[in-house]
Amino acid sequence: SRFGDGRAVMRSTIREYLASEALAALGIPTSRALAIVATGETVMRETPEPGAVLTQLARSHIRFGHFEHFFHRGLKDQVRALADHVMAEYFPQLPAGDYAGWFGEVVRRTAEMIAQWQAAGFAHGVMNTDNMSILGLTMDYGPYGFLDAYDPQFVCNHSDEQGRYSFINQPMIAHWNLRALALALSDLIATEQLLQKLTSYEEIFGARYRALMRAKL
Repeated sequence: SRFGDGRAVMRSTIREYLASEALAALGIPTSRALAIVATGETVMRETPEPGAVLTQLARSHIRFGHFEHFFHRGLKDQVRALADHVMAEYFPQLPAGDYAGWFGEVVRRTAEMIAQWQAAGFAHGVMNTDNMSILGLTMDYGPYGFLDAYDPQFVCNHSDEQGRYSFINQPMIAHWNLRALALALSDLIATEQLLQKLTSYEEIFGARYRALMRAKL
């Protein structure tokens, strides 16, 4: 939570449940919500609120930030071990050690997910690298929102005073996050290959977004 107390409130867990099921129904890759349990605690936010726990389901909860965690501590072996695990468990179609091919797949999945967000008018609100799924899933719903009318500057997070995560910025922020992941993988993948994969982001996003918008027409 934004106060670092590790607790959730009933209001936010219900919102996350509704959002993840809405995106799933729209065909957008997402984590899913299984159950909400009231804790009986009172949690302080702007006012006291009832506490709750949400059980969230996903094939994996590994995020970009996990790789950054090890990289920025100089733990190169752990970065490689985590990459090997993710590839073996979730990308079995790729040859072992094909880190560049794997990163390219992460770029593709992320670009296509963001295109689906934009086409549906969905604003995530908190696109930190630790909220970006390595599988290209929407997860960690906080102050999300949907556009009622097109407003490119729409900001759904009241604490985002600079509008960093505004609706129109989401594709750019996702690319920035992929660059952060690329840096964390820079000991596994040559710089030229990382740049090549990152360059494909805009083309993949654009093609998917245009196809979705044409389908609306």
